[in-house]
Amino acid sequence: MEESFFQSTRQQLQKELLFTVQGLKGQVLNQSSLAVGLEWKRPLSSENEINVINANNKEQLNKVCQEMANCQLCQLSKTRHNLVFGDGNPSAQIVFVGEAPGADEDEQGLPFVGRAGQLLTKIIEAMGIKRIDVYICNILKCRPPGNRNPLPDEISLCEPFLKKQLQAISPKVICALGTFAAQTLLKSDVPITLLRGHFHTYNGIKLMPTYHPAYLLRNPSAKKPVWEDIQMIMKEIQL
Repeated sequence: MEESFFQSTRQQLQKELLFTVQGLKGQVLNQSSLAVGLEWKRPLSSENEINVINANNKEQLNKVCQEMANCQLCQLSKTRHNLVFGDGNPSAQIVFVGEAPGADEDEQGLPFVGRAGQLLTKIIEAMGIKRIDVYICNILKCRPPGNRNPLPDEISLCEPFLKKQLQAISPKVICALGTFAAQTLLKSDVPITLLRGHFHTYNGIKLMPTYHPAYLLRNPSAKKPVWEDIQMIMKEIQL
């Protein structure tokens, strides 16, 4: 009697266990199928989204560029050869901001193409990315004669265009190259030696001040602290 009862019970348990296993197997297969479907759709959706963002950012940048194409707000408009607006990825995670164009930049209409620009390109490539992956611009869009320092009125007249650029791009990090860029963006007179080495905030965007590449050409020993600053940026944007 007991043996018959246990045998019947065992058979019933086996049936319930088999039913449960089959049910779990079905759920696993369904979830796997769903996951495959998501993996197939996600890149397409992400790519479309990125394209829309890029197009929108590029359109906004073009509007700002057109707005200042024939800018005559300061005396630099009388001595420039070309307005140097900016160059790079309209959706860049990092924007490098210098102080003003030099002779090579004024000639070509592109930022950071001289010796300092070539060094900046090497720094960017050392980060494991390409120059086209970032955005590069300056506080001033016109070259000061003789590469003199920017004047306060020139900065105040030109900075609104920079703000519109940064708003259009909406980067994760700004790297301010040199004293003028750092102090202008941070509204500070603190020396670059004290500003560099840690993040600040500019309109909700993290900002890392560091030495200008032109300074590195004159002071090679400063490359080490610059690379330390760059490594902090790399960590922030997960490179």
